[in-house]
Amino acid sequence: MVTWDSEQYLRFKRERTQPARDLAMQLPPDDGSVTRVLDIGCGPGNSTAVLRERYPHAKILGVDSSPVMIETARKTYPDIDFQLCDVSARLDELPADFDVVFSNACIQWVPDHPHLIPGLLARLRVGGVLAVQTPMNYEEPIHRIIGGIVHSPAFADKLPQQREFYNLTPPEYWELLHAHASAFRMWKVTYMHTLPSHEAIMDWYRGTGMRPYLQALDDASRKKFEGEVFAQVREEYPTQSDGSIIFPFPRFFFLATR
Repeated sequence: MVTWDSEQYLRFKRERTQPARDLAMQLPPDDGSVTRVLDIGCGPGNSTAVLRERYPHAKILGVDSSPVMIETARKTYPDIDFQLCDVSARLDELPADFDVVFSNACIQWVPDHPHLIPGLLARLRVGGVLAVQTPMNYEEPIHRIIGGIVHSPAFADKLPQQREFYNLTPPEYWELLHAHASAFRMWKVTYMHTLPSHEAIMDWYRGTGMRPYLQALDDASRKKFEGEVFAQVREEYPTQSDGSIIFPFPRFFFLATR
C-alpha cells in the first residue's frame, strides 16, 4: 500500500492542476443542471477546487484512499466535502446520482479498469458525464529509466516487480466506452513543462512514480536507487540556455456520457 505525502505532491501544484483545469473546461456549462459532482482520487483537493470554480453552486464530494490527502484537502478547502474511500474496493458504496464524475491523475493507481470504468459510469444519473485524465508517459525517458533500474540486478530482488500502473491502451478504453457509454470522446495532450533543474524532475517523481519503490527500500538502497535514476536523468534531459529543463508529459483524456 502506497502512503502519500501531500506536501511533496503539491510542490508542482500548478503543473499537476493544469490538466484538471483543461479537463474541467470540457464539462457541461454551469447552467443549473449540474447539482452534484464527484471527484475520484481528489488528493489534496487541488482538482476539487477546480470543480468548485466550475460549479460554484453544486454539491461537490471529493474522495481519496489516502488519509493524509483527505486531511490536507479538508484543511485547505473547508467549504468542500471530502471523504475517505478506496474506490478499488468500495466504489459501489458511493451514491449513483451524480451529474459529473471527475478523476484527474488517479485511475493509473487503481487496478481492473474493465470493472472500474463501468463502475464510475454507474455513479452517474442517465445523461451524466464522466471526465477522466490519466498520465500516459510510458515512452518518456523518466519512465523507462525507473523501469530499467527497478528490473536491474541490483534492485530486482529488493523491489516489487508487479505492475504499479494499471492504465489500459487507448484502443482498450475505446472498447470499454463503446460498450458502456452512450457517447464519448478521447484525446491526448503532451504538456511541455519547464522545470528549473534535473533535481526538480527527481522531486516530481518522488511524489508519484518513484514513491512505491522508495517506500520499499531502506535508507542506503534508497540513496543508491535515486543516485542511479538521477545520473540517467541528467543524460536523457538536456538543459536549455538558462539551465532549465523541458519536461514533456503526455496525458490521456476522455469524456463519456451515461
